[in-house]
Amino acid sequence: MNISLKTQRILVTGASRGIGRAIAKQLSESGAEVIIHYNSNRTAAESLLGQLTNSAHIESCDLSKPEYVTGFIPMLVDKYGPLTALVNNAGIAPYAPDSLPTSEWLQIWEKTMLVNATAVGILSKEFVEQAKPQKDGRIIMLSSRAAFRGDTPDYMAYAASKGAIVSLMRSIARYYGKEGIKAFLIAPGFTRTDMASEILAEYGEDFALRDIALNELTRPEDIAPMVTLLCSGLADHATGTSIDINAGSYVR
Repeated sequence: MNISLKTQRILVTGASRGIGRAIAKQLSESGAEVIIHYNSNRTAAESLLGQLTNSAHIESCDLSKPEYVTGFIPMLVDKYGPLTALVNNAGIAPYAPDSLPTSEWLQIWEKTMLVNATAVGILSKEFVEQAKPQKDGRIIMLSSRAAFRGDTPDYMAYAASKGAIVSLMRSIARYYGKEGIKAFLIAPGFTRTDMASEILAEYGEDFALRDIALNELTRPEDIAPMVTLLCSGLADHATGTSIDINAGSYVR
């Protein structure tokens, strides 16, 4: 199956590294015009931009600041034109042991929610608003197996934030479908990224390998093709679904 995204303009959040970077490359290789969102690592974003052969752009936005997130998509639409898809990939997973004083724990909780849930909500709302006139648009959420099976006490904020976007995705899929908006969710497990490296450094790689059904951890490149398929429109009747890509570490 040869997928062409030549008519598509897609925003990928957190695209300067990890899963987002692999997704942006795959989408571009399939012909899409990609908007590479980054927070602070402009060098990495520019490096990716230089690797893409199709039209692409880089844009910065601090997703922990709702006042910056609000209006970000309308700005992109004014600058580049309507978006056909939004890939909500950006996320953080800060370490927050339950032994922390509650005030410190709360600061981590709130920042995690701002980036992983609040920003996703704002971006999704504003994407839907600009997609309605075209009667077409797709949102892909990058969640986590932690949203469904839970996580360790050190990462409860992360699990809770990733669970929040499951309900958000389902609500969008069910109530905007007749206006042409489709929504999907991908739930990876341990994936070889910088963020996961911090967790693996703490628990050890053997901990992760014992937990999966395959012989090697998932790579960002194992997730990107599914995003391309969902953006293509070939899987629109799967709207509202959650897709597990976790090497069999959590089977529902």
